[in-house]
Amino acid sequence: MAAWNALPFKIGIHPINWVGEDVKEHGEHTPFEQIVDDIRSLGLTGTEMGRKFPTDPAVLKKELSSRGIRLVSWWKSVLFSDPSRLEDELRAYRNHAAFLRDMGGETISTCEVGGSLHFDPRRTPNEKEVARLDEAGWRSLADGLNRAGEIAREYGLKLAYHHHGGTVVERPEEIDRLMELTDPSLVHLLYDTGHALYGGADPLDLLRRHYGRIAYIHLKDVRRSVLEEARAEKADFVACIRKGVFTVPGDGCIDFGPIVAELLARNYEGWAMLEGEQDPALHPPLAYAANALRYIESLVAAK
Repeated sequence: MAAWNALPFKIGIHPINWVGEDVKEHGEHTPFEQIVDDIRSLGLTGTEMGRKFPTDPAVLKKELSSRGIRLVSWWKSVLFSDPSRLEDELRAYRNHAAFLRDMGGETISTCEVGGSLHFDPRRTPNEKEVARLDEAGWRSLADGLNRAGEIAREYGLKLAYHHHGGTVVERPEEIDRLMELTDPSLVHLLYDTGHALYGGADPLDLLRRHYGRIAYIHLKDVRRSVLEEARAEKADFVACIRKGVFTVPGDGCIDFGPIVAELLARNYEGWAMLEGEQDPALHPPLAYAANALRYIESLVAAK
C-alpha cells in the first residue's frame, strides 16, 4: 500500500485538474469519462463536482460507483452580502444541499462572489478591482452564512467556506474576520494552500491559526515566479490562472512538509483534494497528479 493511502486523512482529487472552472478553454474538449477513468487509475476514491459531470443524480451515482469513486463536495457561489438577494440565495443553497445529500456528499464548498470581478454578475467589464465589503456587507454575509450553515447541517452536511483569490475573502485579515463573525458550529473553513499564498497568507500559519474550523482541504501549489510577474503586471485572478500561477503540490514553491506534518500531528481525518488549476494541454493532469501523490508519499515516509 502506498504511504499516502495509509494517511489518517483521505486524499482525493478535483476535476479542475482536467477541466477549468474559471478558465473555460482549459480542457474544454475533455469528456467526463476520461476524468473519472483517470481518477480511478490513480487509485483515488473521492472527487468534487465538475462542469463536465452529469447532473442527473442517478446517472452520476452509477458512473462514479462503477469506478469506486464518491462525490465529496460541490462548489456553491453565493451573494449573501446583498440583502436583497439573500432569501433567493438561501433557497438555491437548499437545492444544492439536497443534491449533495442525495449523492452522499459531506461538505458544500461555499464562496461569496459579491464584489468579485469575475464571479459577481452585477459587475461590469470596465471594472478592474475587487469591490471590498463595507460593514453592512460583512453583516449580511455573516448572517447568510450562518443561515446556510443551518441548512447544510439539516441535510447532514457541513458548510466549508472557501477563501478564494479574486473575491472579498482572500486576504488573511479577511479570513480572520469571517471566522470571527460566523458561528463556529455552522460555518467551517475550506483550507486551500494555494489560495492562502495567493491571498498573502502563510499557508502553514493559516492552517495553525484556524485549524479548529477546518472541515475540508484543497492541496494546491503556486509558481512564485509566475505570481510575482503577474503581480507586477497587475493581472487579475483569471489572468493569473492563464499565466500558470497554480499547480499541484510538489511543483511549486510551497513546502508541504510542515503542512503534512501538522495534519498528521493533529490527526486530521477529513478529505484533502489535490488541485492544480492550470492548462491541462501544457500540464497533463494524470501525470501531474501521479507526481503529486509521489511527493506526498515522500513527505509521509520522511516522518
